[in-house]
This record gives sequence, structure tokens and C-alpha cells, in this order.
Amino acid sequence: MMERSRRSEGLAWFIGSGALAGALAAFGFTALHQLLINPIWFALPAMLVAGAICGICLSWSYTLVVSTFAVRTWLQYNLFYLVMFIALGLTSLVAFEPVTTIAALLQTNEPPRALMGRALPVTGLFILGTAVLLSLVYRPGWRGAGGLLVTSTVLVVMLGLNISILGLVEVPRAALGVLGEVLLLLLALGAIYSGVVVLLYRVRFGSGGSA
Repeated sequence: MMERSRRSEGLAWFIGSGALAGALAAFGFTALHQLLINPIWFALPAMLVAGAICGICLSWSYTLVVSTFAVRTWLQYNLFYLVMFIALGLTSLVAFEPVTTIAALLQTNEPPRALMGRALPVTGLFILGTAVLLSLVYRPGWRGAGGLLVTSTVLVVMLGLNISILGLVEVPRAALGVLGEVLLLLLALGAIYSGVVVLLYRVRFGSGGSA
């Protein structure tokens, strides 16, 4: 009974660490977006909430698919989702023809809902494909597979919709750096999140604790 209680407390702390790390990563993302692309401080409260929710989903689903916590498997798990976002952006660039420009998007503070709607079929396929691929890699059972599907859905809906419309936006040669900036933002988001969780949970990771 005591061992089960200790394990539950450990899992709760790990998932809570994911929430805090997600919020910190969202803050870092917002600050970098302000410096590199355009001001989005007005969206900071929503970004913090989205970051915390995504962080919870990532840390929770990780506990469902691994038997032993380790820094290597944690970073690898996060890397899978980073690759998913990059692949989603590249697929969008290949699959779609531009219908608007970067300048037009930056002139409005409204989300490009019409563009997101056009990209929805590709977005949905990536959500499902990511969950299926990770289920094949980790073979976590139905509960774990459900957790992977929930996590993939939440991450794409809250963080990936703007990436899914890259192919619908005309990028002149002079603005190709914007694509590099998007990649940098993704790398920073993933690095801050996974790194903060490692720091907050370093004792459990160091002891090779079981999930």
C-alpha cells in the first residue's frame, strides 16, 4: 500500500512537472516569437494555458508507454513529436499552393481559421499517423495507444495548426528566413520543455525509477 502511494505521488509530481515545464516553454516561445517574427504578448495567457495542457499530455502519455523513466527515453519521446511538427510543415509545403502572403497574415491578429480549415485533412492524417506510429514503436496496449492519440491531438490542435498552413502562405526568397525561424521556435519549445522536466525530475530520472 505504501509503495503504491509513493508511486502515485511520483507520477503526480512528474505530470505536474510537465505542466510547469510546458508553461515555461510557452513563455520562451512567446518571447522568441516577439523577437524573431511579430509581437504576440497579447496571447501570452492563452499560450501559457496551452503550454501547460500540452505539457501535461506529454508527461502523462510518457508514463503510459514506458516501464522505466530515463533521460534518454524521455528526450527520445519528445523528439518524436518534434519530428512530427517538422514533417507536418514540410508536407504542407509540398501538398498546398499558396493562397495568401506572409505580409497579409502579419497584418491581422486574428487566427487564419479559413486556412486551417483547408489544411484540416492533412492535419487529421498527421494526428492519426503519429499516434499509430508511436503505438507501433512503444506497443503500449489500448490504454497507452489512447493516451498517444489524445496527446497527438492536443499538441497539433494547440500548437501545430499554424504549421499545417505553411504551404498555403507564399514565401518569397527574401522571406525564406521565416521558415528557419519557425524551425528555431520549434527547437526552442522542445528543448525548454524537455530540459525543464529533466531538471525538475532529475532525482527520479537519476535513480531509474519505474513508471
